[in-house]
Formats: sequence, structure tokens, C-alpha cells
Amino acid sequence: MPRSVSGVEMRKRQAAHIEAPSQAPGQPRPNTCCLCWCGCCKCLWNEDRMERSERQTCTKMDSIEATEEQHPSLDEVLSWARSFEMMLRSLEGREIFREFLRSEYSEDNLLFWLACEELKKETNPSVVDEKARIIYEDYVSILSPKEVSLDSRVREGINQSLAEPSNLMYEEAQLQIYTLMHRDSFPRFLNSSVYRDLLANRRRTCLDT
Repeated sequence: MPRSVSGVEMRKRQAAHIEAPSQAPGQPRPNTCCLCWCGCCKCLWNEDRMERSERQTCTKMDSIEATEEQHPSLDEVLSWARSFEMMLRSLEGREIFREFLRSEYSEDNLLFWLACEELKKETNPSVVDEKARIIYEDYVSILSPKEVSLDSRVREGINQSLAEPSNLMYEEAQLQIYTLMHRDSFPRFLNSSVYRDLLANRRRTCLDT
């Protein structure tokens, strides 16, 4: 009999431990990261087994919704074939094009172009100086790890501009890389499986809906 009571008491204690008072409404839970599917060490998703099933369901739905939001429409994907400029203006277009360039080991051309775009937006002289030198060290210097293909005249002009960097100092180099991507990489991209598979997928989605 005492052993039976002890078992009941033990189960009550376990139940009390599991059914601990919940957090006050609106108050964030401690050590909870914003993306509980990330697997970080502080995330309660990894610690609280009682809530794992529920959390997996929620985060799975969030992930599906986020993926759907990032999918370009069929019209948008078709518009890329008509205009290289339109594709570059699209976040999804740039990411798909970057995936293709990565397969050809020419991703740095796009990264250089994007870095120059960001530099042109800067007006603070100290920030311009810093970003201009970073771009030079990353993409233009003969010792740079991501050297892009620029002719000697353009490269020499950049070297001279380093004495007094400006937010437009890479404008000619950027145009040269833009032209290279447009004439050389872009036609191959439109004929690649990366683009064709995406286009086919968007068409199937339209037919299903």
C-alpha cells in the first residue's frame, strides 16, 4: 500500500513539473530565438520535448509559407527572358542567376556588380572610402581572391582613383562586367536547366491552380 501511494505521489510530482505555470501573455519566453527551426543551442525547440510535435508543425507551415512567398510568378520568370535588366531588378531573379553563375564559376561577376550598386548609394565620405577599398581588395587587385575580368585601361583608371575614392569610381568597370554578363552569361542562363526547370515549375503551378 505505501508503495502504491508513493507511485501516485511520484506521478503527481511529474505532472506538476510538466504542467508548470505558463508565461504571462505577451511576454517573450527566455532564450528563445526568432527562428526555432535553426537548431541553435539556446532554442527551446531543442530542449522542450513536450512541445516538439507542435513546434515542428508550426515551423513547417511557416517554412512552406516563406518559400511560397519567395517564388516568382510565371509572368515574372517570363519577363526575365525579355530583359536582363528586369531580371537584375528582381531579388528572385538575381538569386536564380547567381545560382547559375556559381555553376560556371563566374559568380564573382554578379557580386562585384552588386557591390558597385551599393557603393553608388553611399554619400558618407568615410563609408565610401571604406567600401571602395574593400571592393578593390576583393575584386580588382591582382592579389584579390575574386578577381573579375577587366581590361587594363579600366583597371588603371581604378588604380588612379584610389587616391581619392568616390561612389562612382567603379562605374566604367561595372558597365564592363554588366555587358559581359549580358552578352555572355545571360544567353546561356536562359538555355540552362536552372532557368528551364523554374519556368516549367511555374507553368505547372499555374495549371494546378
